[in-house]
This record gives sequence, C-alpha cells and structure tokens, in this order.
Amino acid sequence: MKIYFAGSIRGGRQDADRYQQIIEYLKTFGEVLTEHVGDPKLTSAGDDGPNDKFIHDRDLEWLKSSDAIVAEVTTVSMGVGYEIGRAVEMGKPVLCLFRKGANSNLSAMIAGCDGLKLAYYSEIQEVNEIVLEFLSGIPKTR
Repeated sequence: MKIYFAGSIRGGRQDADRYQQIIEYLKTFGEVLTEHVGDPKLTSAGDDGPNDKFIHDRDLEWLKSSDAIVAEVTTVSMGVGYEIGRAVEMGKPVLCLFRKGANSNLSAMIAGCDGLKLAYYSEIQEVNEIVLEFLSGIPKTR
C-alpha cells in the first residue's frame, strides 16, 4: 500500500514530532511516500526540493500514485488543504486527524466535506487505532 501523509511544513513545524510518530506507524502498513514531512530537520522554509514547481509536481505525482491519504490537520496549512482537496477530487480515501484541545480551529472546508473521514484525537495511541480502522477498510491493490 502506498500512503501519502500530509502535515504542515510552511504553515508551521510545531507538530513535526507528532508527524514522525504517525509516519512510523503508517510504515507498518506500507510505503509512506512523504516520509520527509516528519523530518525534524525540515524547516518551515519548506526547502525539500530545488524550487516550488518541483515540489508541487513531485508531490502531486505521489498523491496520484497513492492508495490512501492521511493528513494531520491541526496546524493550519494551505498546502495540506490543497492536497486534501485534490485527493478528494481524485476519489482517494482520505483520513484527516485533528487534535482535540489544540489552540487552532478546524477549517469548515475540512469539517464539512463528505468526501473524507474526519477523526478527533487527544493522544497518539488514539491515532493508531483510528489509522488501523481506516486503512483496514481500503482494498489492497498492490
């Protein structure tokens, strides 16, 4: 299974450690195409490619080739919102994770979208249970 993980880069890196924990768990299900999102060395400058067009095109190819999308949406990010919108448009299964009690508001465009699964969590152990249930419902194609 190819999994596209989305988490904030240029919108803020305060949840990078959390992303890394989620990515490590996702790797038990298959290949995480965007493993770099959890890299603590990656800064909010978003310098994970030679230029913005390269990053956009690379990430869009990864998104197209993925079997499922898991997005941590607690930190507001235009890029993550864009990726989710494109994935929904492609008919991909999308899971959005939002941490309860966080000092941010969930976008109405995510909360009101019928084309994705939204789950609220407090602890990382809850994320593992949510991800397991979500990915178990996706047919294995590869």
